[in-house]
Amino acid sequence: MKFSVGQIVHHLRFDYRGVIVDVDPKFNGTEAWYESVAKSKPPKDQPWYRVLVDGAEQETYVAEHHLEEDGRAEPVAHPAVNRIFSGYQNGRYLLSTH
Repeated sequence: MKFSVGQIVHHLRFDYRGVIVDVDPKFNGTEAWYESVAKSKPPKDQPWYRVLVDGAEQETYVAEHHLEEDGRAEPVAHPAVNRIFSGYQNGRYLLSTH
């Protein structure tokens, strides 16, 4: 896997940034969701990530194929960040232990 929980990423196709909150080694959604939402048909046999979208209340499920490391060292603004992470240090979030 190229990315890990707490890492900030940028979506290449839809130009948003966000923080990774979960990783699946391969696609773990339904076939119906894949057919209706994953229009570009990214590979199912590569990692997929749950991402909290910066500046929104949205969470997305994204193929590694569409992500790159975010070059900015700025935190993400999302209402769930403080529930999931305990802090922000050196450009990444620290997973809460509670």
